Amino acid sequence: MTLRKKRAFHIGSASWLLLGAMSSGALAQETPTQLPDITVTAPSPIQRHRTAPTRTPTRVARAAPSRSRERADAVQPAPAAAAPAPQQGVLPVVTDQFATVTVIPNEELRRSGAATLGDLLFSKPGITGSSFAPGASSRPIIRGLDVNRVGIVENGLGGGGASDLGEDHFVPIDPLSTNQIEVVRGPAALRYGSTSIGGVVSATNNRIPDAMPTCTAAPFQSYGLPVKAPLADAGGPGCLNVETRTSVSSVNRGVDGGMLLDAGGNNVAVHADVYGRTTSDYSIPSYPYLFVPGQPFNGRQPNSATQSDGASVGASYFFQGGFIGAAITQNDSLYHIPGIDGADHQTRIDAHQTKIAVKGEYRPDAAAIDAVRFWVGATDYRHNEIGLADPADPLSDGVRQTFTSKEQEARVEVQMMPFNARFATVTTAFGLQGGHQELTAPSPDDPTSPLNGLWDPNKNNRVAGYVFNELKFTDTTKAQIAGRIEHVDLSGTTPAFIPPVFDVATDPASIGPATPQYPSFTPKSGSIGLIQNLPWDLVASATAQYVERAPKPAELFSRGPHDATATFDIGNPNLGIETAKSIEIGLRRATGPLRFELTGYYTRFDGFIFRRLTGNTCDESACQLGPGLELNQARYSQRDAIFRGAEFQSQLDIGPLNGGIWGIENQFDVVRATFTDGTNVPRIPPVRLGGGFYWRDSNWLTRINLVHAFAQNDIAVIGETPTAGYNLLNAEITYNTKLNSSWIGAREMTLGLVGNNLLNQNIRNSVSYTKDEVLMPGLGIRAFANLKF
Repeated sequence: MTLRKKRAFHIGSASWLLLGAMSSGALAQETPTQLPDITVTAPSPIQRHRTAPTRTPTRVARAAPSRSRERADAVQPAPAAAAPAPQQGVLPVVTDQFATVTVIPNEELRRSGAATLGDLLFSKPGITGSSFAPGASSRPIIRGLDVNRVGIVENGLGGGGASDLGEDHFVPIDPLSTNQIEVVRGPAALRYGSTSIGGVVSATNNRIPDAMPTCTAAPFQSYGLPVKAPLADAGGPGCLNVETRTSVSSVNRGVDGGMLLDAGGNNVAVHADVYGRTTSDYSIPSYPYLFVPGQPFNGRQPNSATQSDGASVGASYFFQGGFIGAAITQNDSLYHIPGIDGADHQTRIDAHQTKIAVKGEYRPDAAAIDAVRFWVGATDYRHNEIGLADPADPLSDGVRQTFTSKEQEARVEVQMMPFNARFATVTTAFGLQGGHQELTAPSPDDPTSPLNGLWDPNKNNRVAGYVFNELKFTDTTKAQIAGRIEHVDLSGTTPAFIPPVFDVATDPASIGPATPQYPSFTPKSGSIGLIQNLPWDLVASATAQYVERAPKPAELFSRGPHDATATFDIGNPNLGIETAKSIEIGLRRATGPLRFELTGYYTRFDGFIFRRLTGNTCDESACQLGPGLELNQARYSQRDAIFRGAEFQSQLDIGPLNGGIWGIENQFDVVRATFTDGTNVPRIPPVRLGGGFYWRDSNWLTRINLVHAFAQNDIAVIGETPTAGYNLLNAEITYNTKLNSSWIGAREMTLGLVGNNLLNQNIRNSVSYTKDEVLMPGLGIRAFANLKF
């Protein structure tokens, strides 16, 4: 059976399963499952306020003086009364957003224990991680698009750091301190900027409280988000909540732990958290170096140990109709870089980030404006790349390169009141965004070289405006029209020319003189979407987007060695705007015994920017024709490309079993990316197919799941090798229960065991630059415990 026929068979089988489950309607109906409420805020500035049973309201909506309009009750809800607790492990499906959104709720984050966003999302349909240094440096990849096209935000502000400038750079957001992850698959550039042309990963936590804490025990699965301000009883008595998160792992002898504190009273809420994790070199199934035999090997991936920690403190003041808050966060990480070169030179990265964030919301008692929200942030990031200058000389250890990024960002959004336009109820939101960034990447090894470091110091400024309009034609039909325009100014220095062959050590004039560059761009983007409710609780969606992206500093100003990708990068200050034209259709079901989402998409890129390997090789100061030196010469270039693919995941509750519910789950995803001449775009994820079984009740969750990744043979002509397929078998068991606080002081406890890669397979990630030298971790067992006080 050919691969194409296999795909058709699997998709057809899934379709019959869907139709059969929806038509019967009898599966698992004897014991209906309490589904968790899903609240997402990343895709759109238009937020829908949910109603709930309330205390005596401190403020109520007023009737419109001259036109019909809608407004949600804006008071602080009382704790939910005697509702059955939502169960763990339920697939969260978002049906009220025009974009495709994957949600990683709080309880799944706690069970996963992943140390990076890329590791956390590694097997999600349509998403994977870069896996440059598993457990330390793995950035999310969405539908085959990475670094310069995937935005990462935390609490509405850019994550900061330098992870988009090098695959070996860590993302300064640790899942241990995060309450929910939202992944917008597909263009999210309309709200977050052209650097999110491929999608955005949004992490949220309570570092800036947006609601007063409540000490009443809430249902277990709240997705880490208390009901938002504003505000009843904000000036009530004080309240203190404490949570501890701990785990140990066998595969890397890892230990991690964190503590979160939320307190409030007299209109002030305070949050503090601290976390840390440490691991040694992780175990792998076999010798990791695919093409280089004879290297030292002791059953573990050489040079893969990690250590990280962080802390944050924040507070918010609540007033009638809103709040304003601020937080300061410190992230520190020291991690080793696996691979032959990394192990030989004992390469490691010592990274530090300080972040200050301010945000607020005000819901005026006005006829036209529903809410005003703002975010302001500043980050100061620095890391040193440390290693041996000479592998044979232990005394040559020192800093080989330093990266710094200083960034400031601000955004304000105004959501208008819905108004009746006769043909539809229209809700509009406007946004303004601005930012500034300064980058440096010097190396102390040869400070006088014209090719010192990856690039010369450079700056960029950006300002943008955007508008979202949602039209509610009926309760079952909605549409969205959105647009964005931004302006980007960059300044940097590059050699006037860099020929294919040169040697600045013997002839400094073999490259052009340093020349100031001042490129500027004005990307414009727009989208239109439709949501239609269908019978059987189905929701269909269709969207079309036109998105433009301005080139990033690394693509314009690079002119030196980049060890992470084993390339000598040559930027192009003459690059133009990259354009994506995309269509996407989806079908989802979030309720009932069958929950699923199915999405298909097609995107054409005009002027797709990528690293083009020339076939020449380089060292720190010279390039020659053909092979022979350690780095591949890569020039940033533009070509037209086409990305198309599909994603599917589902859960089916089969029926009652021993007081709980058992069921099956499955997933499938494929992305195919080619240039318009038919050649392959490099480093694309493989086709993946998976499934498993689960059983859960109000306390227990057990699950076993197998994901098969097919071999990836659709590779670039130069600089890429085929990647073998693998089978990833995971299993878990989790127990959650309420406690009598008089026992140990805790009111809720969650314990669990998770087994990863139980088949102990050799797993290589086709999107990783180091896949031929770095295996993913082998068989491991993780035990975790969370306590809420």
